[in-house]
Amino acid sequence: MPAAALKTKPLPTQSTAKRPVLLDLPYAPVHKRPLPPGRPREWYVAHNRRLKAMRLAIALLDSGVYVPQQARNETIRSAAEQIGVHPPSDTTCHMVRAFLRYNR
Repeated sequence: MPAAALKTKPLPTQSTAKRPVLLDLPYAPVHKRPLPPGRPREWYVAHNRRLKAMRLAIALLDSGVYVPQQARNETIRSAAEQIGVHPPSDTTCHMVRAFLRYNR
């Protein structure tokens, strides 16, 4: 059997979809599920901090901040105000810069 016959058809992308893929729609968060019970409190704090840092890193990338040197604490805190989250701590700001660094 030829190898081409074994290949599966790729999922449609923006260029191959029958209908246009709408990427410009406003972001709608997915349904939140409860966190798993029984973990130490520090795990929940770290988990929520990582989620907040990821949200802020995405907001900064969307606003044109691509390198960690551009993301000062004031810039990160103004992005937090724009997306409607509480101002991040210095530790969370450090984590946002780390996400930007590893994004490259």
